[in-house]
Formats: sequence, structure tokens, C-alpha cells
Amino acid sequence: MMKPSMLRSLHSAATRGASHLSRRGYASEPGPERKVAVLGAAGGIGQPLSLLMKLNPLVSSLSLYDIAGTPGVAADVSHINTRSKVAGYQGEAELGKALEGADVVIIPAGVPRKPGMTRDDLFNINAGIVKALCTAISKYCPHALVNMISNPVNSTVPIAAEVFKKAGTYDEKRLFGVTTLDVVRAKTFYAGKANVPVDGVNVPVVGGHAGITILPLFSQATPKANLDDDVIKALTKRTQDGGTEVVEAKAGKGSATLSMAYAGALFADACLKGLNGVPDVVECSFVQSTITELPFFASKVRLGKNGVEEVLGLGPLSDFEKQGLESLKGELKSSIEKGIKFANQ
Repeated sequence: MMKPSMLRSLHSAATRGASHLSRRGYASEPGPERKVAVLGAAGGIGQPLSLLMKLNPLVSSLSLYDIAGTPGVAADVSHINTRSKVAGYQGEAELGKALEGADVVIIPAGVPRKPGMTRDDLFNINAGIVKALCTAISKYCPHALVNMISNPVNSTVPIAAEVFKKAGTYDEKRLFGVTTLDVVRAKTFYAGKANVPVDGVNVPVVGGHAGITILPLFSQATPKANLDDDVIKALTKRTQDGGTEVVEAKAGKGSATLSMAYAGALFADACLKGLNGVPDVVECSFVQSTITELPFFASKVRLGKNGVEEVLGLGPLSDFEKQGLESLKGELKSSIEKGIKFANQ
């Protein structure tokens, strides 16, 4: 994955159309023509996400959509001297044009969390937005890989699935809940406690994408570190509460927009690599799954030309993680059912 030292690489990315941010960073070769659409491109996540996708040489066409403000964002981003051609679309009448021919659709659209607001408080607003956008996706680019960022992901992914089912376009291999920020946080926090370079750290995160449904598997973290049980518990809690930490730190003026944009760009890059046939692309994502009794679950998935090529198992869990897994199931089940119910109203 890309190193967090993005700033040091911006110049090389802009001037050479490629950023060698790590051994698993952006590709140096452009590859085939790929269109990426960002829905919600003028928002707090959408703007930095649009910038990061403009820097990715795997993107040949970048389509930016929002209900307002998109022309300015598109004009701004379009001046960056990298491969992709940029087009901005504003308002519902232009949504179809934004989506036509898209290979990957990233959805950060919706309202952000504010102090005291739970992800559940976001539900009615963001669920309606997601339902409308997915209805358009099913019409204009039914075979695109859909990367769902809009919260609450535990409910918006099931909403999208139901919308696609009604339209007759559902392919469980092409719908992803982006949980990459949980992985990014787990890696960062673990590296700090283990005193190891963060760019070499790997930590799987499973379950869902809210509170206790987020389950980092620090027992499987590499490189191995002999951390005390209380440290592991504290790291788990901090990973679960990472979004709240940012909301409170911004004191009512925003949520996790920059780190979420970074995580969204990482996952979209992985999807593009998979589409282009790069071997052994594995990321954690909230997808349709049979590895537990729940219909959707986040775990490691192997990405390829069809989207999800394989949903990987959980692997060996510590007693603490086994307990966490059982504790999260009830809440995650409820969130999934809430999304399905909303979609079918």
C-alpha cells in the first residue's frame, strides 16, 4: 500500500504520472483505459479523494459528480498534469452522464458525523442518498465495481444490494463496503505501540464498520510484537473509536475526511489493479459473505477481473478476538436488517 508520506511523493506523482510510494504503491505503468466516477466529489471526503484519484495513473477518465459545486472541483483538479481526463457533473439531470461507462464508482456522498451524532443518526439522510445513487448505477453502469464509503456502511451496503436486486443487476462480487480506514488506523496505532516502521505493518480488520463491529485481529499482525493484553485491548478500543476521536478533535467542524479519502483511494487503487489482472491483490472489505452466519461481513478478499475473486477466512483468533466476534454479531445483524428494510420500503 501507499506510505502515509504522501506529501513527499506529490511532486513525483504530478510530474511523472506515477508515484512509487511503496512496493505496493501506485503502478508505474498506466494500463488499460479505466473510468472512475466519484459521487459526492464536492464534499469533505470527495475533494481530497478526487485529488488522490487524479494522481493515480491507472485512471484514464475521472468523472466527478455532486448536487452542487462540482464544476469548480473538476476545473481545479483538471489542471494537475497527470494522465486522466476530468469531467464535472452537477445535479441529478447529469448523474447518468457521470456514470456512463464507469469501471469503478466510489460513493462518499452524504452528510458527515457531528459531535454527539452516532452513525445511526446519519441513517435516514444517507440511506436515501445511497438508494437514489444506486438506482442510477443499476441503469447507467451496472457492471461497475461499487465502492461504498457513505455511512453507516453496515446498512448502506445492504441497501445497495437490495436496489441492485430489484433492478436485476446485482452481482455480489462487485459491491464493496470500504472498511480500509479501520485497517489504516489499526496499522498506524499498532506500529506506534510495537515501535516498528508503519509501512511494513499489516493488520487484518474484520466484522463491520462501526463501533464494536470493527474487530482488528492484532493476533495476526505482522511483524509480530509481544504486546500485553491490556495494550491489545486499548488498541482495539482506539481502532473502534477512531472516527469519534477525529469528530471530537475537530470540535464540530468536521469528521474523518482526509484519512477517509486516503483509505478510499487505497481501496479504489486495489480494485483497479484487480481489474487489470495484477495478481494477489488482497484487501479487507465489507462484502456478501458466508464465513459467518451473517449475510455481509468484512474480511480479507482477493480482488480480480470480476471484483471479488475469493472471500478469505478469518484465520486463527485469540480468545479476546473470539469474544469480540461473538459480541459484534448482534449489532451488525441489526444494522444489516435495517438497511434491507429501508431499501424495501
